[in-house]
Amino acid sequence: MHEVVKPDLRRPCDVVVLLSGAGGNLQAMIDSLQDGSGPGRIRAVISNRADAYGLERAKSAGIETRVLDHKVYEGREAFDTALIELIDTFTPKLVVLAGFMRILTPGFVRHYHGRLLNIHPSLLPLYKGLHTHQRVLESGDAEHGCSVHFVTEELDGGPLVVQAVVSVELHDTPATLAQRVHAREHLIYPLAIRWFAEGRLALGEHGAILDGQPLGPSGHLIPAI
Repeated sequence: MHEVVKPDLRRPCDVVVLLSGAGGNLQAMIDSLQDGSGPGRIRAVISNRADAYGLERAKSAGIETRVLDHKVYEGREAFDTALIELIDTFTPKLVVLAGFMRILTPGFVRHYHGRLLNIHPSLLPLYKGLHTHQRVLESGDAEHGCSVHFVTEELDGGPLVVQAVVSVELHDTPATLAQRVHAREHLIYPLAIRWFAEGRLALGEHGAILDGQPLGPSGHLIPAI
């Protein structure tokens, strides 16, 4: 059995969210955490785009926001260095990527090792990268879904935490399939954050650990409904 260190639940688990767009997953996190019943708290939302609607969602919820425009930095390393400095001013225990459209440098990923989560719209390790809904339909798959995983230096390749399955229907389009996948994302991302904030979820030497037990290569699987 692997030991999971319990956090001090007298202090909230501060979370920083990184995003670039509309912030649908951010809103699901806000809705999940706003009642204060759990130890998680969104401390700040940071975007590389000033026009990201997710910033407005954060402001409406009374959450601090910051904009760090990647275009004013010479290269990814310079931007990520500045981003680390900004994130660390909020001293988060967890950093989550919620549609943050930047490929992170190895140095950034190592800095937040074991406390950096991402969500991807496929049943990883299938369909890493972009345009997952279209690729699933083109392949004729019967099932699709989404995955929360710890971030490592391998793109979309970190240890899986939780996956939710969606059945592919006969007349699905990328848009209709995406809509149902998003609904499942809004379920599993707040769930994973809550597990982490409660001290139940951790990254071990050989993968993700939940309640002291290795999760295995597929993480916690939620079947299609």
